[in-house]
Amino acid sequence: MADMKIYNTMSRSIENFEPTNGKQVRMYTCGLTVYSQPQIGNWVAYIYSDALTRTLRASGFDVTRVQNITDVGHLVSDDDSGQDKMEKGARSEGKTAWEVAEKYITIADDEAYNQLELLRPTKLIRATDLIDEQIAFVERLEKKGFTYVIPDEGVYFDTTKLTDYGKLARLDIAGLQAGARVDISGKRHITDFALWKFSPKNEKRDMEWGSPWGTGFPGWHLECSVIAMQGLGEQIDLHTGGIDHIPVHHTNEIAQTEALTGKTFVNYWFHNNFIKIDGTKLSKSLGNSYTLDDLKKKSFSTDSFKTLVLSSHYQTEGNFTWQILESAQNRLKKWQSAMDLRWQENISVDANFDDSTYSSRILDALQNNLDTPLALSIIDEAIDVIEQFHFSKSSIESFAKSILSLLGIDLLGQRDDITESQKQLLNERAEARKHKDWDTSDLLRTQLLEQGIEINDMSTNQRWIRLG
Repeated sequence: MADMKIYNTMSRSIENFEPTNGKQVRMYTCGLTVYSQPQIGNWVAYIYSDALTRTLRASGFDVTRVQNITDVGHLVSDDDSGQDKMEKGARSEGKTAWEVAEKYITIADDEAYNQLELLRPTKLIRATDLIDEQIAFVERLEKKGFTYVIPDEGVYFDTTKLTDYGKLARLDIAGLQAGARVDISGKRHITDFALWKFSPKNEKRDMEWGSPWGTGFPGWHLECSVIAMQGLGEQIDLHTGGIDHIPVHHTNEIAQTEALTGKTFVNYWFHNNFIKIDGTKLSKSLGNSYTLDDLKKKSFSTDSFKTLVLSSHYQTEGNFTWQILESAQNRLKKWQSAMDLRWQENISVDANFDDSTYSSRILDALQNNLDTPLALSIIDEAIDVIEQFHFSKSSIESFAKSILSLLGIDLLGQRDDITESQKQLLNERAEARKHKDWDTSDLLRTQLLEQGIEINDMSTNQRWIRLG
């Protein structure tokens, strides 16, 4: 098993990744809130988490990955105020929250696992599937003295009961308290957060349940702790998510879980940075909240988008423009066109070229804190060699399969060999060139081009490239 290095947000340093139980990895990924159509920015975290999972498995680790589906409890504000996003989505679409959840769970499932072809988590669990378990979690925290009730608001976690609250984000608690307003919806301290929210008076929500404290629904942070514990146990090796989760959501996950168990919740925190759109924040109000459907309407593939995302390191801020996406698609097309060389005839094969060397170098790059930009540049290098020397068919396919396994990018796709009639035209053109019959050669070139086959004349032979 090779060494794997990951930047751990908790320590602010790159560390050797060493799971608690040998090669068994317990991994948790924060899932989508299913209240609206996912935007391309939503998928960035999952593309990086997918590459991380693939790398771990290629490195000899046995990964059990759990991911939640947030279908209740995620309020529009991090300070536990505002409307539940599910209820908001329901009102905007004239549906129930349950119907909205089903709609966007289906859409997200298709986009994630059919279109982006991400690896499916070992367990994918809805927040609403574990309501009883979340209530039991809060009851246990209550018995340990970590909670208090705000009438008409809910059950809250008292963060001052922990001496190390905010350690992940390295929060300046004293500074926050000093700058806090006197009344924060009845909270005792600015950093306290809701474990269970009460339903508004004289209003029946689509999603609400009875509890020892009153009818209501679980707080957003609660679900991840409970789902992680149910699926992976009290301590997990690796937790992934976006950097926006560091100061509040992940900080509160740590607080409530460690308060309950008295154990370290997560050993390694993996956080990816954002992607901007034309250098600005992705926002519906700015009209730049593009979806995968928007990309497809402009004839861009999901693999092109994945290539764009992975061309930036997960810790750096990415940028999306249509020009950058076009460059990523052209890069991908170059890789895919090189794969067509496995079908070429009458071209000598460099038997001494070892494609496994490139695959090994790509894995080495990924094992070094998931260096995807370096991994992609090694693919570029390998493609240049393929075009220059030509692999054997088995070597080309082996290399392509390693890229699919490591990065989830499909270089082969449905690109089968050209037809027998097209091969016949190529052979006829080769004969025409041999006899210096340039008119016939040009005519045959045009016929092939009309069929999507472009010819490049080499010094001793001709190579074809499939267009599109």
